[in-house]
Amino acid sequence: MPMKTFGVSVGAGAILAAAFCHGAWAADDTIKIGVLHSLSGTMAISETTLKDTILMMVDDLNKKGGLLGKKVEAVVVDPASNWPLFAEKAGELLEKDKVAAVFGCWTSVSRKSVLPVFAKDNGLLFYPVQYEGEESQKGVFYTGAAPNQQAIPAVEYLMSADGGSVKRWVLEATDYVYPRTTNKILKAFLKAKGVPDEDVIENYTPFGFSDWQTEVTKIKAFAAGGKKTAVVSTINGDANVPFYKELANQGIKATDIPVVAFSVGEEELSGMDTSKLVGHLAAWNYFESVKTPENEAFIKQWHEYIKNDKRTTNDPMEAHYIGFKMWTQAVLQAGTTDVDAVRQAMIGQKVKNLTGSEAIMLPNHHLTKPVLIGEIKPDGQFNVVWKTPKPVPGEAWASKWLDEDKGKVANWEFPWVCESCTTPTFKAYE
Repeated sequence: MPMKTFGVSVGAGAILAAAFCHGAWAADDTIKIGVLHSLSGTMAISETTLKDTILMMVDDLNKKGGLLGKKVEAVVVDPASNWPLFAEKAGELLEKDKVAAVFGCWTSVSRKSVLPVFAKDNGLLFYPVQYEGEESQKGVFYTGAAPNQQAIPAVEYLMSADGGSVKRWVLEATDYVYPRTTNKILKAFLKAKGVPDEDVIENYTPFGFSDWQTEVTKIKAFAAGGKKTAVVSTINGDANVPFYKELANQGIKATDIPVVAFSVGEEELSGMDTSKLVGHLAAWNYFESVKTPENEAFIKQWHEYIKNDKRTTNDPMEAHYIGFKMWTQAVLQAGTTDVDAVRQAMIGQKVKNLTGSEAIMLPNHHLTKPVLIGEIKPDGQFNVVWKTPKPVPGEAWASKWLDEDKGKVANWEFPWVCESCTTPTFKAYE
């Protein structure tokens, strides 16, 4: 009877490989994958854990016999929070190391940097972080949230009675493509909901920004207008630490001006004094505090691998968990690591996520994902206060809110095969 790996039947080759675990494979019996995450610079606070997550998944896969009878080897590089360097390192992984797939990037500017490389070299990138949408590339699988799976639901929650009936909005952001495009979509959404322009302000600061006193003072002044005010934060990287510290310094509590963050999770909070941040919010598709058998097993696996029971899990880790499992399933289904075959096999892959529902890879290369909103607790974990009743399909284009997106379809199945078209690219066979 064939052995099962990740729910997919594996033939005798994998069984044979299981007898050669722990580094006994021949050199030519190796499948290489790339790990493209910043291990230094402003984004290391977030990305180092994602590198460790992929290494854990590779280690687990090899202990179970590898993939297609071969050992999987992770080639780790450090693009050092340097956006052009991401493209250079991606080229090395695809052209020199000949990796079968790459798991990497956090910021959208890093992802945008590597897109031409993956297009030129016909590579596969698994991108695990929430992003601004407005994209669906042939060689990219977006395992993080699109705006309709994070930003829009978070604002809808805050507008509701349960969320405090917020009327005024501060869009506080790091200055790059993800926050600017997300805020463009949010402003269109708020306008459609009847929010006047004077009740929305935007502020952009550079990566690594640390002098938050003036900016937080502006937030307080804006909130003094008499209407319930909230901050929607797309601040990324280590700038979050002084931002939240300054909120506490100026006595801003969640009951006064709630902050909902899209890039702050358990990993970022682990280095902060969260006792003064209680009640502020984050919108994700996963929280470590969710109680399911799958999540408990994942946390246990993580702690055993990293040898530190205090290391937290977070949403982008789950995205890599799902993406890696889907990639292995697609390789097994295709019977090869050939990029074209695996890319086709990826559509429709299903993996049980860590919060109790099922992730499905859609034809637009986005996942179905539940949306959860959590309040920060004193211990740095989140108490889930709201969630969608079922997973939400990721939308590549904000066609509900942006006029320029009306009618656009992203679909990599025949007869569409396109990033953004309004009619099928090919005529169906008649």
